[in-house]
Amino acid sequence: MGKSLIFANFADINPYIALGKNIEYPFVEMADIIPGRRYVKAAANRQYTGGGSRFSAGDVLFARITPCLENGKIAQFKSMGDVAFGSTEFIVFRNIQGISDQSFMYYLANSDLIRKPAEKSMSGASGRQRADLSTIKNIEIPEINLPAQRKIAVILSAYDDLIENNQRRIKIMEEIAQNIYREWFVKFRFPGCEKAKMIDSSLGTIPEGWEIKNLGQVSINFDRLRKPLSGINRNQRRGIYPYYGAAKIIDYIDNYIFNGEYLLIAEDGSVITADNKPVLQLVDGKFWPNNHTHVIQGKVPISTKYLNLVLSNYDISGHITGAAQPKITQENLNRIKIIVPQAPILEKFDSFIGNIFSETMILENKNIILRRTRDLLLPKLISGEIDVSDLDIRVEEAT
Repeated sequence: MGKSLIFANFADINPYIALGKNIEYPFVEMADIIPGRRYVKAAANRQYTGGGSRFSAGDVLFARITPCLENGKIAQFKSMGDVAFGSTEFIVFRNIQGISDQSFMYYLANSDLIRKPAEKSMSGASGRQRADLSTIKNIEIPEINLPAQRKIAVILSAYDDLIENNQRRIKIMEEIAQNIYREWFVKFRFPGCEKAKMIDSSLGTIPEGWEIKNLGQVSINFDRLRKPLSGINRNQRRGIYPYYGAAKIIDYIDNYIFNGEYLLIAEDGSVITADNKPVLQLVDGKFWPNNHTHVIQGKVPISTKYLNLVLSNYDISGHITGAAQPKITQENLNRIKIIVPQAPILEKFDSFIGNIFSETMILENKNIILRRTRDLLLPKLISGEIDVSDLDIRVEEAT
């Protein structure tokens, strides 16, 4: 027998404490939450001006607006401070002492048990719909005792810890690749640079023989092959192939459209990072993208890896349209100007960074398997299909 969801929307049930004027408090933006990453920290301090959600360390921030909810903007707030603030676009999940476990609440919030009704309850103007709080409060969930909740959280956290460790290694290798890219193509300290003559261009001084071209001239766009699948359709087509959204893998299905190395560039929704760079996913393998991400490859002699590094350093803010629903159209994407070095330099560069990217893709594919396994376990654990009561798992006596 189920019971209504145990959580509190702090802003709804607690008046704000009196706050002093001209005092800054930790603040979490929607952009600070990275889909698929468990924890979020306050990126900056702000003066409190009223409104928004007030929360504490351990609280789960659940994006209530489209497309942020569909993209998986759900995270657990990690901070040493006592209080922080965020947008009104968050619903704040908090455990009840002695009844529910906060880490379990994070995984519960990520489950279809919560997300599907939340997405279905959305209403409002197109492009800025909001999930209905009362609908979420009335969701019936299976009765799971506190020890079982903690065991479930420990099991799923083990997968997230492995994923996070791989992500740290990936980040280190990406930084190495970025540093090499900047040395060669920003500072122009490439092999043979001492003999290069510098000339003026629309992007500043570049070596003679290099060119400035639009992205549309040096890439192949495959957007016409994309095919979105509804949640109902994906539920009927469960499989092993990742189904990509604008910012992350959002499902696994029984077929694929693409096989090989491609660069995915978020088209709408979460299209820009906190430092104004585009949201990118470098993919190598069999996959199916939805219609919220552009799909491109480099055109010889430009490699897809090179395009990934170029765009990772590009300020995309001037190419975004739409206020309620930020969007990067294919037309605006194709207008981006990039430096095109001579083919021999590009060949040397691709050979130089090839091993770095190969190792990165191995770790990315390991994470795909880990996420898929975790996501398969999640509903089985919460529904009780997998019984954890007799498992010898050490758990902390957390709140």
